[in-house]
Amino acid sequence: MCCVMGYTGHDLSAAKFKEYLLRTVMRGPDDQRVVEGPFGLMGFGRLAIMGLTPEGMQPFYRGADCVVCNGELYGFRFEKEVLKRRGYKFQSDCDCEILLPLYYEYGLDMFRHMDSEFALIMYDSRKDRLIAARDPMQDDMDTVLRNIREKLIAGVEKRLDADAPVGFLLSGGLDSSLVCSIAAKKLNKPIRTFAIGMDTDAIDLKYARQTAEYLGSEHHEIIINRDMVINSLEEVIRLLGTWDITTIRASMGMYLLCKAIHEQTDVRVLLTGEISDELFGYKYTDYAPTADAFQQESQKRIRELYMYDVLRADRCISSNSIEARVPFGDLDFVRYVMAIDPEKKLNSYGKGKYLLRKAFEGDWLPPEILWREKAAFSDAVGHSMVDDIKEYAESLYTDEEFQLRRANYSAHCMPFTKESLFYREIFEKYYHDQSRTIVGFWMPNKAWPNCNVNDPSARVLANYGASGV
Repeated sequence: MCCVMGYTGHDLSAAKFKEYLLRTVMRGPDDQRVVEGPFGLMGFGRLAIMGLTPEGMQPFYRGADCVVCNGELYGFRFEKEVLKRRGYKFQSDCDCEILLPLYYEYGLDMFRHMDSEFALIMYDSRKDRLIAARDPMQDDMDTVLRNIREKLIAGVEKRLDADAPVGFLLSGGLDSSLVCSIAAKKLNKPIRTFAIGMDTDAIDLKYARQTAEYLGSEHHEIIINRDMVINSLEEVIRLLGTWDITTIRASMGMYLLCKAIHEQTDVRVLLTGEISDELFGYKYTDYAPTADAFQQESQKRIRELYMYDVLRADRCISSNSIEARVPFGDLDFVRYVMAIDPEKKLNSYGKGKYLLRKAFEGDWLPPEILWREKAAFSDAVGHSMVDDIKEYAESLYTDEEFQLRRANYSAHCMPFTKESLFYREIFEKYYHDQSRTIVGFWMPNKAWPNCNVNDPSARVLANYGASGV
């Protein structure tokens, strides 16, 4: 146990700062030191545990960079040997002397190389940056599950307040079903739920109906067919302002459902289940090689929401004069879920989105809905819908025409299937030379095992289940 103290600014004298430091002398009785820098003041009170010589006293300096740390860096000798082989020299046997070299080698990823209990302050003179960090504290599993449940309930509840009639999109999948279940309990009256499916093979309708019956909702089903989908494609792409394959596919069902809600009901507010995948994982994130990789992918998907899922939901719903409300996007909920140790979010339980499912065990949903395999919305509306679009696109171009016309877009995200060329040509009709507003095709992370695929649908993944069928 030691004491570290820092002050940013230059309106406090070093003498006064040391006076404050000495008030904690019981934490660092062996020696105390205060240093001044461009950032302000840094202090250290030492309780000598490792590197007992005077050379082990902090702050540690390398040039104008410095660090103070109260901590125990378990396994530091291994990291120290690695750093020595890279040319670093050390003056003491104190574990904390490796901190600046770790920072030089790994930047802020240095903390992933530390099995430690610590609190530190570091000054980077090159970037004129002050870094304060501590070891992560994590809730236990019961607390995590309780917080997920309570924060999502709060996210739904605050979105139920409206003078206009409120409805709920219900696919029969986990996310929309949870939103509906929470709302049904909070409102204590039948909610109005809406589902859509193809006239041939709609996966979702069966499970949406089962969920609606369980919740006692006033349930509505919209049935669509091939002609309705094909005839709406150009209008949907015009509204979306995208050429991305999965965004367009998933928009077809949502747009036609919201169009029917607008034309046939008085509902003007819709709650949806968007953003759960970005937080808790997709089917392809089952293949995340590490917890860090999972977390980075989740962060990336959240940053890009405006180009894909949120774009889809916003345009499909608002273009039909309805307001979208997204409980999974509640900031308090998002901040909490993103702060959960990503090790807990990995699919090491045999089921994706385990934390979310486990948090709502009980009477929230029938078990077969709560634990149902995920189906992508465009697939769950009916596999035939995507197949119909592909078949239609195939009929538009010969192979030679496809190769010639796709080359027109070689400067950015060149179409690689006839379906993607069909979408791109419609996009260019309305948004000529604006293709860079979308950074790329939404795809699983191709660098991961089993994810090097050329179709965004989860159907092409080896771990794609039967979606409860």
